[in-house]
Amino acid sequence: MHAPSEARRLFSLSTPQAPSVHLFQTEQGRHLLVVNGSRLFDVDAEVFEALERARLARDEASLQRQLEALGVSEAPFIDDQPVESPPVRALSLAVAQKCNLGCTYCYAQQGDFGGPARNMPLSTALEAVDLLLSDVGRGERVNLSFLGGEPLFNRSVIRAATQRAQEQARARGVSLTLSLTTNGTLLNAEDADFLEEHGFAVTVSLDGLQETHDRLRAFKGGQGSFARVMENVAPLLSRQRRMQVSARVTVTPRNLALRETLDAFVDMGFHSVGFSPMLSSPTGRDELGHAELEVMLEQMVDCGREFERRLIADQRYPFSNMVNAMREIHKGTHRPYPCGAGAGYLGVSASGELAACHRFVGDEEGAMGDLATGVDRARQARWLTERHVHRQEPCRSCWARYMCSGGCHHEVIQRGRPACDYIRGWLHYCLEAYGRLSHARPDYFGLAPTAG
Repeated sequence: MHAPSEARRLFSLSTPQAPSVHLFQTEQGRHLLVVNGSRLFDVDAEVFEALERARLARDEASLQRQLEALGVSEAPFIDDQPVESPPVRALSLAVAQKCNLGCTYCYAQQGDFGGPARNMPLSTALEAVDLLLSDVGRGERVNLSFLGGEPLFNRSVIRAATQRAQEQARARGVSLTLSLTTNGTLLNAEDADFLEEHGFAVTVSLDGLQETHDRLRAFKGGQGSFARVMENVAPLLSRQRRMQVSARVTVTPRNLALRETLDAFVDMGFHSVGFSPMLSSPTGRDELGHAELEVMLEQMVDCGREFERRLIADQRYPFSNMVNAMREIHKGTHRPYPCGAGAGYLGVSASGELAACHRFVGDEEGAMGDLATGVDRARQARWLTERHVHRQEPCRSCWARYMCSGGCHHEVIQRGRPACDYIRGWLHYCLEAYGRLSHARPDYFGLAPTAG
């Protein structure tokens, strides 16, 4: 009989038992996650065993009494009230609702969002910039992103909008960050100069090494795109100083060799490499089921273990999923929403409609007004009320609810929650890794060295 896989171990250990606590062990000892506030504590064997008995018995009253006795019971950090009329501080502009690739899983339906292919007019892009910076105060931070489709079909608008945003940001004393997500097929040397000059965070969509990438991300005519992309990305990788060039891998049942992909892209010089599971596609093709998510978790943990090894050896290993998880756990991140979608972050279609995020462009489900009339505050209020994690099931009884925050709105609305076991398993592993790394490399987290 085969020993249980690492993924199955994590599925078992991360099963929800109590909404208020989660318990785990590492080589360094026993640990308690207090869900309210995402607070981590080391506990002794006696306390751990008492909490575990109450957790397994699903005795919430006993758990609350024990948290009070430990002095870690606090008023709720997150209440039931939705965010109200948040200011817009991030916009993604679908500057080109068209694409030259034929990815079957694309949420944008191969780039045109289910409508006619079109570019965003310059006037629309400038109007979006004005909305982003209209009420921002000195010292605040805003982000302007360019997406598609493939945004570089409309590079002149990207450049003009960037200039407008930077001029306004400087005049207002505002910190502006810029980002571009591209398939890489249209990049050129002039783009590299422009993106470096303005300090863009550039994300290149790459789904594996050549054979795998070409199978998943071919041109609409059928030929592979990997060689073209890598030739075009090379000048960016060699020039990145202010610019940061990252690789983003959409994981499907057809490209689950994550460690091989990660190591290759790290060696190529990408600033960071990250993986995102395909959970909802317009056609249903290439979506991950539970069996594939188990394989993905096994692979993610393999990548995470290598991150741990490299970090302890003081070597750079820019696995962004792990870097982000360590940062969020250390901060004690706890949120009622998984991201800013529909709140401080909105997407803008080529014709000027506002959407909850870039994935809801052209989708009435996430419509949020338009540039001409502004944010539809009534629709936004309904969205923020309905999408609050306290309104989601089975989230309300899950220990991971303030770390996961209910999952991507678009994926949940389109497909539900097929990845809860995967997400909890990954978070449990990351908590274990944080326990190990905060002991082995306290300096990485800004902690004092561990005695002994």
